[in-house]
Amino acid sequence: MTGVVARRWGGMSLRARLLLITSALLATGLLLSGSIVVGILRAGLVSRVDTQLGTFGRVAAVLPPGLPARGASGGEAGNAFAAKLDLIDRLYVAYLAPDGTLGAQARLPGGSGGPVLPKLDAAAVARTEGRPFDVPDKDGAGAWRVLALPRPARGTPFATRTSPGQGGGVVVAASLDAVGATVGRLRATYLVTGAALLGLLTLAGRFAIGAGLRPLRRIEETAAAIASGDLGRRMPGPEAPDTEVGRLSASLNGMLGQIERAFAARTESEARLRRFVADVGHELRTPLVGIKGFSELYRMGGLPDAGPAMARIESEAGRLTRLVEDLLLLARLDEGGDAPALDLAPMDLRTLAADARLDLRALAPGRQVALTGPDGGPPGSAPVLGDEARLRQVVSNLVGNVVAHTPDGTPVRVGVGTAGGEAVLVIEDRGPGMTPGQAGKVFDRFYRADPSRSRTGPGGAGLGLAIARSLAEAHGGRITLRTSPGEGARFTLALPAHH
Repeated sequence: MTGVVARRWGGMSLRARLLLITSALLATGLLLSGSIVVGILRAGLVSRVDTQLGTFGRVAAVLPPGLPARGASGGEAGNAFAAKLDLIDRLYVAYLAPDGTLGAQARLPGGSGGPVLPKLDAAAVARTEGRPFDVPDKDGAGAWRVLALPRPARGTPFATRTSPGQGGGVVVAASLDAVGATVGRLRATYLVTGAALLGLLTLAGRFAIGAGLRPLRRIEETAAAIASGDLGRRMPGPEAPDTEVGRLSASLNGMLGQIERAFAARTESEARLRRFVADVGHELRTPLVGIKGFSELYRMGGLPDAGPAMARIESEAGRLTRLVEDLLLLARLDEGGDAPALDLAPMDLRTLAADARLDLRALAPGRQVALTGPDGGPPGSAPVLGDEARLRQVVSNLVGNVVAHTPDGTPVRVGVGTAGGEAVLVIEDRGPGMTPGQAGKVFDRFYRADPSRSRTGPGGAGLGLAIARSLAEAHGGRITLRTSPGEGARFTLALPAHH
């Protein structure tokens, strides 16, 4: 049974659950408040009955036993007496002997029925201490409120020698039928109005809960659209962002933003991988085609002198070897596996700057090459903890980039020193420079600012700057580029200074 209820509860919508819980709490509150109100009303009515019953009992205790009976038999007098008692429609009076025997009895007004009295001798009357108590009706319908009081002893007014109740007690009882009828009418009225109020509030709660859950329905619709592939959709912003629904929407939007960025990054990574594979295939095919062509010419006897062919095959094989080594180096740097293999030792970038100046003069004798500080002035010390061979490779790639992409005679400045706690080496030219789009891709693998340039030209495979940046990052440094069309280009190698 519990499992069936749990399944039914689990199958209900959130709106139905909230409405059911709210209605149940409201019904419980109405029943509890109604019970309290009815209980307080009955207690108040019974208290009024007790007050009137006490007044009448004290009067009856000093009256002769036959007087109330004669008033009851007198008809109109008894009825007039009972009519003066509020909330008491039937009154019963009985006189008790000291041993509890009933003496004279009277009903005001007359009629049948009466209280079912327990044994009330003098001791029992004394134990009641003048407090009223309830007893059932002889006819089995209704209840009576009973008050037992002691009678005055001999010599008191209205006592006679023949009175059987002298020195005994008197019992006065009032029917609670009027109290019960009043309480019953109130209970019936409360139940009817409570049921109507519960129905109205449940209906109002249905619309209120529906309005409160409307943002969740919009979230559900948006989630369904996202699940169908619309990753650009976002959760609607609620009017009150500080509510639970508002915070949920903000959290979901943040999560969806991360998911969308992750998908975009994956798509971009896949596109880069496809371009990388295509570029690698093209770069490898060029030397392989040359090697294969010269080999076939030699095999078919088309080369009477094998020396130049072997030299060309050796050159293409060397180019192929360098390309493969560069690719393997980049792969190791991407995985972080080359950083522990660096042969780190104290060194000064001034040595690399001086060698870069000599290399530029040797590769392009017509260029004017100046050796200065990072921003002009005399060159300064730039101590670092690095792998000299790898850092020479970085500087060589920067020098080769200048020679390959600037016209002959373009002035070049090599700057070295420290700035901001870093050792800095600058290679700056006064060449044609690059556009912002070209500058943003210059460190990409296989990228060339001039895509029409032949892959067999002096520019290489387009891996030099990518390798230079990866090696700089492996040393904990960076390479930055500042350029604009017609203003040349400035490459800055910055590494942590070592003191």
